Amino acid sequence: MMDPNELRASFSGVIAFPITPFKSDLSLDTDGLRDNLAQLLEHPVCAVVAAGGTGEMYSLTPGEHLQVIRSTVAAAQGRVAVIAGIGFGQRLAVELARAATEAGADGILAFPPYYPQADDEGMLAYYRAIGEATRLGMLIYSRDWANFSPAMVERLSSIPNLVAWKDGQGDIRRLQAIINRLGDRLYWIGGAGDDLVPAYYSIGIRAYTSSIATVAPRLSLKLHELAAGGCRDELERLMNHCVIPLYAMRARRKGYEVSTMKTLMDMAGLCGGPVRPPLVNVKDEEREELREILATWKPFLD
Repeated sequence: MMDPNELRASFSGVIAFPITPFKSDLSLDTDGLRDNLAQLLEHPVCAVVAAGGTGEMYSLTPGEHLQVIRSTVAAAQGRVAVIAGIGFGQRLAVELARAATEAGADGILAFPPYYPQADDEGMLAYYRAIGEATRLGMLIYSRDWANFSPAMVERLSSIPNLVAWKDGQGDIRRLQAIINRLGDRLYWIGGAGDDLVPAYYSIGIRAYTSSIATVAPRLSLKLHELAAGGCRDELERLMNHCVIPLYAMRARRKGYEVSTMKTLMDMAGLCGGPVRPPLVNVKDEEREELREILATWKPFLD
């Protein structure tokens, strides 16, 4: 178990966002999860988020959430940081944070609360309660309605164990303003998708969360390597050929950001399975498009 400063120091490169596999009856597939993680962790990602957005956190019961955290901690064996996704309302988020701490997680990724467009004072109280519930380092995931001004991010940075900020908005202008105001008080993580790696790295970010890593971690690591090294031509080629087509499909329907990855995993011989409603599975007639995308990833598949 890492202390907050050690967690922060571990961030560089690819933070993987594994899916949570389900069986055909939508029950949790813990064996499939362990198999997926065993293959993922053969690659040098710097951290793994258990029960994150791609992991369908909001579909899990507290008991299932704990199973996912425990399985991920057991698979990681201390080799990389395990960060537990936490959310819902304040009381449940506090319970989940405490349970994840006891289960051996190394950090907490705080998702927005259930209530959209809440007042800043309420949001500060929500995140502060999660921070106080654990001795672990905390990351805040800015996504959906949790879209803060630079001044509000500065207020949130007063939470003692808040060590990093995961941007899920993709608004580079606002993110630059936030970073300009806070400097290195927090570690900045690109979190809106693999397709924004060039934009994030152009403003100095050097870690990003990847859902592509669930299927092709070598591709995610290559994107980091090229972007960090300033290899613009090769990076642009990979983005156009391997990444942007996937994200165009993911944007086609709500829920496809998860179901496309699960379908690709099944096609690649991993354990994906269906999504739980209200997410929707990929249409049968769209599967050929995903096979074509997967074919472009062949040089990066094991």
